[in-house]
Amino acid sequence: MFLHVRFAVHSIQARKNLEIAVTGIGAISAIGNDVQENLRSLVAKESGIGKAKLLSSKHTATHLFGEVKLSNDELKTGLNWNSDAVSRTTLLSVWAMKEAINQAGIEIDSQVGLVSSTSVGGMDRSEDFFEPYYTEQNFENVFMLGTHDCGTCTKQAAEHFGITAYATTISTACSSAANAIAMGARLLRQGKLKRVIVGGTDALCRFTTNGFNSLMILDNEWCKPFSANREGLNLGEAAGYLVLESKEDAEARGAEIHGLVTGWANTNDAYHQTASSPEGNGAFMAMKQALEKASLKSSDISYINAHGTGTQNNDQSESIAIHRVFGAQKPPISSTKAFTGHTLAAAGAIEAVYSILALKENKLFPNLNYQDPIEENDWKPQLEVEETEINHVLSNSFGFGGNNSTVIFSKQC
Repeated sequence: MFLHVRFAVHSIQARKNLEIAVTGIGAISAIGNDVQENLRSLVAKESGIGKAKLLSSKHTATHLFGEVKLSNDELKTGLNWNSDAVSRTTLLSVWAMKEAINQAGIEIDSQVGLVSSTSVGGMDRSEDFFEPYYTEQNFENVFMLGTHDCGTCTKQAAEHFGITAYATTISTACSSAANAIAMGARLLRQGKLKRVIVGGTDALCRFTTNGFNSLMILDNEWCKPFSANREGLNLGEAAGYLVLESKEDAEARGAEIHGLVTGWANTNDAYHQTASSPEGNGAFMAMKQALEKASLKSSDISYINAHGTGTQNNDQSESIAIHRVFGAQKPPISSTKAFTGHTLAAAGAIEAVYSILALKENKLFPNLNYQDPIEENDWKPQLEVEETEINHVLSNSFGFGGNNSTVIFSKQC
């Protein structure tokens, strides 16, 4: 679902083979309030998953969550945000976006756009309104409903930073942020913008915890991606954003280039509302097409940041798809969701940040909680932090409805 907020772009010359640089990254998750804190936790193998302290849900007594440690009030204080008409999803997005913009060292002008993604939107504030409304017929906080839809998160973030050229929202479940990155890359190549901020954000709320619990895919303990005895996922919340611009423009202004976006693809196999196909068809096609766009062979990939949710269906399907693409010559593979939880629409963005960090630091990040191999797999995930030369990272994000996305990040030559 693409929700356009505004479009007032002055066309720049389109260039099909434009090299796209990442000049800024920002992140907030259960393992850190900025990029460096996230990196330290990854290297230290410290998961942020545990008992939720801020989420109001009956499931907090029985399930573990990847919860950001800052309260809404702390987020608002840190951002100098005075209005109560804002969701946690928006606050997380603005927090991470601010870091990415500052790191990139850009001024917001008429050639800067925003492609943001979310699946939850302001549902947390809607829940805050409806409880007193149903019990007491209290309309006092009806303004909270104005933050409900996904587009409002993007609109508020754009207004906060003064982005007026272009702002749009993507909501394709757990592939949302990967699709935002791909759309941002296309906008640059089509000459619609000179710079674009891309990423995703989602906050924990009762709607998602109840929904995933009804699907019976939540693990009561720490999730175990790609382990034979895996029992489900841990839900998380996060926001991650990247600043994209042409490599040529980045070099001209002396900006640090953290990596390049070289390949991307989105496929829709529509196999099932909430499950991936047993053969991994959509995932297979996404990886193949992303490699083709990047003009890379499967053997060129140094590391796969897998979707790896810890559910029976995803990990089996993704494993088969990876085998179909890479055969016996698989690069190191890991899922970082045992650090952060599954952050839904933000997953592709927070893991894009981790992919960039893998390139910059030449580090493979571990797959926590792995115990036993899936019987059909001829591989096991990366279990330790390891320093090695990393030139190309392939990152997978797969969503409900068969929406499958792959993005490839490459080191600057």
